[in-house]
Amino acid sequence: MAEKVEDTFTLPDGQKIPVLAFGTWQVSGDKIKEVLPLALDTGYRHIDTAYSYGNEEAIGDVLHDYFAQDKLKRADVFVATKLWMTFLAKDDVRQGVEESLRRLRLDYLDLVMIHAPWGFKNRRDGTLFPLDNHGNFELENYDLIDTWKALEQLVTEGKVRSLGVSNFNSVQVDLVNFVAKVPPVVNQVECHAYLPQKELQEFCAKRGVRLSAFAPLGSPGRPEHLITDGEPVLLQESVLQAIGAKYGKTPAQVLLRSLTQRGIITISKSITPSRIKENFEIFDFTLAAEDMMAIGKLRNNHRFFTFHKMAGAHPQYPFNIAF
Repeated sequence: MAEKVEDTFTLPDGQKIPVLAFGTWQVSGDKIKEVLPLALDTGYRHIDTAYSYGNEEAIGDVLHDYFAQDKLKRADVFVATKLWMTFLAKDDVRQGVEESLRRLRLDYLDLVMIHAPWGFKNRRDGTLFPLDNHGNFELENYDLIDTWKALEQLVTEGKVRSLGVSNFNSVQVDLVNFVAKVPPVVNQVECHAYLPQKELQEFCAKRGVRLSAFAPLGSPGRPEHLITDGEPVLLQESVLQAIGAKYGKTPAQVLLRSLTQRGIITISKSITPSRIKENFEIFDFTLAAEDMMAIGKLRNNHRFFTFHKMAGAHPQYPFNIAF
């Protein structure tokens, strides 16, 4: 068997981050209480959630039980969450982060990311997806520099260890990076073999920002309203089947390994016990250069999450430029 490969990265601020995260988008409170213990027992030590996922309280309950029973210590688990777009006003940032801390039952968060660069109107009633009478999203254009400075204050207070962004393009990364006293260390974006984000990765690396990949398998479990007729299906690509057969691995394991091998934090999400275990078994092999090149040829720049209906009209919509 091949030598065990790197399963943590060291961020520029010194924090160690597990390469593979257990993703929790679309996993309800009851379901997360069922599957998160499976993930923790399998060996996942990085949990990726968000204020808007509606499962922070359930995750907090599971973690609290593990800590109380001495199954794990707080320092053993890297918890990442995201500041929702209704909290981007400088005076609302604290409320959003402290609410996540309360729900997760934690004294500090390992990583907080701005969920997206566009803002939603804060109705002050808990509405996460504000719509007007015509069904259009109620957008707000917040000053992201002010948002960042408010997040930095929470780092100073010890409530947050590291800061990052999500769904930011290169211009938006620099907007924050130029003014940051606490620089962003992660940019979480859609990233997979169809959309490898090589240019954005190279750009971010020069600024000490590591990419984190969501939808690494092409998000086969995303809701129907996000699926377009005729879309390519990443997991069905024959080249992945062939490479998997070579290593005794599945196409999913090949895709996950290809990203981590590129130095990308990778978010693996499943609610199926066998796949939770399978997705974690990617640290006992290394893809050969010719296999990485073959995977690279799958690039077609297809984006499964355009967010166009949600934010296409916003001045900070990130996908109007190449990267």
